[in-house]
Parts: sequence; C-alpha cells; structure tokens
Amino acid sequence: MKTAAMLDEICEKLSQEYGDPGRSAAENLRIWLSNELPSTYPEILERHLETRHLALILDAFWQVLPFGTGGRRGRVGYGPNRINPTTIGLTVQGHCRHLRAAFPDREEMAVVVANDVRVFHDDARAYDFLGESHPLQGISSRALGRLAVEIYTGNGFITYFAEPSSNDAVLTTPELSYLINELGAVGGINVSASHNPPDDNGIKVYDEYGSQPVAPDDQKLVDAMLGVDRFETKPFAEALAAGLVRGIPGEYHDKYVRAYVELYGGIHKPLADLPIAYTPLNGCGMTTVGCVLEELGFPLVVPPDQAVPDGTFKVIPLKAPNPEVPQAHIPAREYADELGATVLLSSDPDADRVGLQSKLADGSWYHFDGNQISAILGYFLMLDPQGPRRTGLIIETLVTTKILGRIVETADDSCLVDDLLVGFKYIADVLKTLGTGASYGDVSCSPDQLVLAAEESHGVMMLPTIRDKDATPACMYLAALHQRLASEGKTLLDYYVGILEELGGFDCFNRSIMMRGAEGMLKKNAIMGALRSSHPTMLGGQEVRRVVDYMDTDAFGAFRSDTDRMPRDVLQIFTDAFIITIRPSGTEPKLKFYCQLLPGEPASTTRGSALLREVRVKSEVTAAKLYNDLLSRIDVRLNESALLLPDIVDLDLKLHYGEQTVPALRKGLEDNTFASFPVLLDWLRGEAAAMTPGTDPLPALKSSLAYLGAEWDGKIQSPLLAELKKWAAS
Repeated sequence: MKTAAMLDEICEKLSQEYGDPGRSAAENLRIWLSNELPSTYPEILERHLETRHLALILDAFWQVLPFGTGGRRGRVGYGPNRINPTTIGLTVQGHCRHLRAAFPDREEMAVVVANDVRVFHDDARAYDFLGESHPLQGISSRALGRLAVEIYTGNGFITYFAEPSSNDAVLTTPELSYLINELGAVGGINVSASHNPPDDNGIKVYDEYGSQPVAPDDQKLVDAMLGVDRFETKPFAEALAAGLVRGIPGEYHDKYVRAYVELYGGIHKPLADLPIAYTPLNGCGMTTVGCVLEELGFPLVVPPDQAVPDGTFKVIPLKAPNPEVPQAHIPAREYADELGATVLLSSDPDADRVGLQSKLADGSWYHFDGNQISAILGYFLMLDPQGPRRTGLIIETLVTTKILGRIVETADDSCLVDDLLVGFKYIADVLKTLGTGASYGDVSCSPDQLVLAAEESHGVMMLPTIRDKDATPACMYLAALHQRLASEGKTLLDYYVGILEELGGFDCFNRSIMMRGAEGMLKKNAIMGALRSSHPTMLGGQEVRRVVDYMDTDAFGAFRSDTDRMPRDVLQIFTDAFIITIRPSGTEPKLKFYCQLLPGEPASTTRGSALLREVRVKSEVTAAKLYNDLLSRIDVRLNESALLLPDIVDLDLKLHYGEQTVPALRKGLEDNTFASFPVLLDWLRGEAAAMTPGTDPLPALKSSLAYLGAEWDGKIQSPLLAELKKWAAS
C-alpha cells in the first residue's frame, strides 16, 4: 500500500509539472512497475519513487527509446527510454517476428549477433541512490548480446556469436556486415553505442544484405516491434548444446582480411623504418584494422593500454572513444612521439569510424576531420599519378565534402551519386538498387564499380560486400600514402593542401548542440519548428538565398512510411559562400549542423598553409555564429568562452560555465583568492566536473581558457594569469 501511494503521488507530480511528457512518463512507470514486461526490476523502480528523482523518472519513462537510424541508442538505465535488458530484449523479439514475416517459406534461418566492448559503470552517477550494486551496474555489451542470442535461439534461429564460451569476445560492425553476406544469414544485430560515452549503449539492426534497412522496409521492422510485451528465450548452454549457437568459423575472418589485401593491390610496399601508430581507442579495431595492417606488413605501433578492449575507456581523455574528438588521441600521440611515428590512425569501439592525425615539422599534430579524410582518399584513389588511378562510382550524402564531386568531374569515366540523406544505410541502398540492374537516378553501373562511399562522420566504404562504414580500408591507404609522403619529406597535411590548391578552397565544419533529457528533446524540436515557420533571411553572417526542406512533400514526394519522417527532418540553407545543413538527431536531444564552404569566384590566390587557414577560419567563424543563431530561436545565447567548449558538453553546462564559472574565475584572479596555480586548477576541475563524468574535465577547457587568457591579458594583474595562458596553450 505504501508503494501504491508513493506511485500515485509521483505520477500526479509528473503530470502537474511536465504536462503531456509527464503523463506519458507516469503511464509507462505504472506499466514497468506492474511486472507486465520482462526484466523491468520493479524492486529497483520502487526506490525511484521520491520527488528528488522526478527529473530522472521523466527522462527515463516519458517515451519508448525511439528506433532511429537502424536501431536504438541511448543511456543505460531503468525505464523504456533507456538501454537495458527489457528494451534490448523486446527489440530482438520484434526482429524475430519481422524476420518470420519477411521469410515465410524458409524453415531454417540464421542471424549474426555482434557486440562491442562497453561496460556500464554509471559515470554520471545517476544511480548513486541505489548503492554500489544494482542489476545494471557492470552490464556489458557482451551480456546484452548473450541475451539476444538466447532470444533468437528461443525463436528457433541459428545464431552465430563470436567465441560463444568467452565472456569477452567482440565483433566489429564491418565484419558483422561482411559475415551476414558470407554466411547467408537473414540479418543480424550489433550491441554497441559506437563512439558514444561509456554510460551509453544501443542495438543496431541489419538486414539480409548486411546493411541497415531504409523506408519503407524499416517501417515493417518497427511495426513488428509494436505490441511485443515478452520474449521467448532458450538458456544459452542448452542452445549451444543443441547447435543453435555457433561460433564464427575462422576462415571467414581470413576471407575478410584477404578481401582488403586484394583491394590494396600492392599499391605501396610497406617501409619497415617508418612506423604507423594506431589506436583502437580500447575498442574492437585490432581484430580488423590491426589484422589487415599487420598482414600487409606495415610496422604497427599500438599503445599497450589502448590495444586491449576496455569498455570503461578510462585511459581515453574525456572518456570519448571517438575519432572525431582531437583530445581523445592525446595519450596515443605521446606514445607515437616516443617511438618516432609521425602518423596516428584510430578507430572507434566498433571499428567503423576512422581517425587521422599527422605530425608536422614543428612537432605539433594536425587533426583531420571526416571530410578532409574523404577528400584525401578520393584524390589518392582517383587522381594521384602514383595512386591506383581507379575509375568508377563515388557515393556521398548531403553533408559530405563537395570536393568529391570535383574529383569525379576531373577523373575519367566516373560517376557520382550525391545529396543522399544522412546515414550509411542510404549509401547501401544505392548499392542494393544498382545490384538489381536498375539505375539510381542518372547513374547506371554495377556495385563492383564502387571506388569510395563517404560521409562526414569519419566513415568510408570501399567494398560493396561490406555495406556499412569500415575504418580498415581508410587506414591501409592512409598508412601507405603517409609512408610515401614521409619518404619524400612531406606530410598528409601537405598533400591535403595540394588538393585544395588544385581543386579549390572547399571546407566543411560541423558542430552539435547537445542537450539533456525530455526538455532537451523539446528544445531541439522547438528550434527546428521555428526555422520552418519563419525561414531565416540571414544565417551565420550570410544572406540566405534559398531554403530546402526535405520534409516538403511537394519537392521530395510523399513520406514512404512513418520511418521516412525522421531522416527527412533536414533543412538545407544556401548562401553564396556556404551550404548549411541542419539536422536533429531522431533519438537523442542533439542538433547537428554542417557548414560546407564553397570556393569563391574568382578562386582564391592564397597558397600553402595560408589557404588552409583561410578556409578553416571562414568555416569556424560561420559555425560559431550559426550556433548562436540557432539558439536564438529558443531565446538562448552563449558567450565566446562557452562556445569554445567541446560539443560533447551539453548546453546547460555550457551556459553555467559561461554565466557563472567564467565570472567567478575572473573575480578570483582579480582578488588573488587562489593560493597557487594548482589550487586554481583544482577549483576549475570541481566547477567543470559534470562536463565529462568520470574523467578529468580540464582538457575540455583548454581552448576556452586560452581565449580568456588572451582576452584578459593586460586587464587583470595576476601572476596566475600567465601560468593559466601557458597551461592552456600546452
């Protein structure tokens, strides 16, 4: 009775304080406490029923975690808007139902289950009130993958699972895609949150082609999940003994490696005296990227503490195992310096994204973004006189660098499919269409003519038999090109600048507005709604010439299904200098935007590193203005110091930093309240602790503090200011 009264009280408060989202949260909370669904841990949920946990309950229960770009991804926790055994299990059971409907005449069907390395330890301390031990503490991708295996086998599917007897085995996303095709499976999943922080996890669902389905096919999958309220399971040991759980035969991994060795084609003989530094960022990449680079004979050096899978990512700065984040590479760079390596390659935990940093003549390291990597690879593969000089098909999305189109124009007998919606599933869909003998738009060719498919998300595809992004081919070609250039006294940055000089001053700069919880989802939607209801006439300091809304059914046709709406929630805004693309996440409170700089007329006469600086400054300045232009739609603005914080930091924390931490820091310096520089750093560490849960937040502040140091120089008389400037510049 006490629990019932507490539940009624919490549900009433949710409804009163949060309106419709609160009422939805109350309804879902009652369902999860009723034991109507499996594995909901009612005894744990009862401990949530206090007013101090109201915001947590709202965020965890106000919706069922959306099925986004091929799957579900979110924070691990209790409730339908979290990743846990219930949300994973119901997703898998729905997938089983979908596969039975899709292949009604097949008696025996196989699926492949993959998992990455992550382990939940509640870095954000959301569940401190539950104590050190509760059912989700320490839950891993492997454990959730094992649950998925029990559900697939419980539904009669043969299930391939890497090293079934191991508690630590992993399988990368690209190898999963490859195996689905090779094994003749009808689909598969990967339990992974890709490059997200360790508090997150997810499930990506793949079709019989080894790709993630697009509308309207993905609608059938979503529909199959509706109304699923239980899952059939077979105990793992019983399924293994019955032959329903099968390990992955080693020859298939060997075939994966050989496929890339053949694609490489001996374009460059590896040089033993030029080491290649690589970090899998504690993920799965040694099994794919590492194997192929070693098979090709590259002298690979890998930081020992990052070579092994570790789902806590404790040695990765900011606990951000993401090739897009420059700071994530700092320890690996230091290791590369020790061993004399002047290039650093990386991959994210499921090894589908690639990272690249190159050491320059002055000893500094340059971080390449995803579009720069794509430009280098496209030019090397098609136009470089010493490269393979391939001709064929290039595929890119709305937010991929437009320099790839210029490369195709310059190459012989080649074609381009561009302006696809964002996501590699749309690239894979092009290959499916071409594989039937049909044309895709004006392009008619075989999937075997694929040279490169690329997206800004540090992802590339080069083999039509692997229908998702893969860090491996990017790493092998970048390693070869680096060694060639290094032997000539050049760097990959020199190479990229040469591409700009030849083809034009293109650039792309991307940012994200990260928000939190149900309120963040509402803010994200409010920004998009305001942009649609009143098209901007100026954006990012540029006059708007044209606005393209992919939700416009007159321009882009009727929605093929409900699942077609979310990917088409995209606005493209054209100015004379930029194409600006604004795209909200469908599953997270996040708004991404992309600034694609186009070469001006007449072409810039600037050359060398000055050209690189020129185009990047234009892009960065525009992106910073655009950040606040978008926030103005919800009456919010960040000051310059807060704008310089990494975009992994959410909006509320940036606002707190700009409005409270920075003024307090200035006053402390002016009043000499910090006894020493270490005391100042400790104060900053405490102020910013929430920005990067579970890890030192100070690296995230360096760019902002460097700006403040320059801004306050000569205005504040404090010996600590000089130390702060020196530290921020280090």
